[in-house]
Amino acid sequence: MRHILVSVASRHGSTAEIGEEVALELARAGNFVDVLEPDEVDRVDDYDAVVLGSAVYVGRLAVSLRALVERQGGQLRDKPVWLFWSGPLGDPPLPPTVPDDVRAVVSAADAHDARCFTGALDRGGLDLSERALVALTHAEPGDFRDFEDVRHWARDVARELAAV
Repeated sequence: MRHILVSVASRHGSTAEIGEEVALELARAGNFVDVLEPDEVDRVDDYDAVVLGSAVYVGRLAVSLRALVERQGGQLRDKPVWLFWSGPLGDPPLPPTVPDDVRAVVSAADAHDARCFTGALDRGGLDLSERALVALTHAEPGDFRDFEDVRHWARDVARELAAV
């Protein structure tokens, strides 16, 4: 049994729900899992592995996740780390590009894998500036998350971790 941290930055909750699904699959595989927001993580050295997640806003990972990696980069590099982000919307999912800071976070944390999952957009929960950005980018509202894809990835993470 491994002790795993799942830390996800999510502004409106849909990315956090992806992180919760990842945590459930890791627990089903026999691991002990803590789920904490990035700002709640003081140390990662007590964990055997870490899964980081973030929503993407304006083409970047959340500030709180990037700050966690900056604070704990040395300790993260000493353990298995996986990263996921969510953000693309629609069918097909747009935008299709990888946020620029994903490569920097993968490098700083020495992450084994970086995976993109489609996201969800509920215009009702957005503030004025977010609604303006959605209108400007023509983002399609709806829930495009594929939880079977999330569970499959989490099971792969659990298998890789068991092999370490």
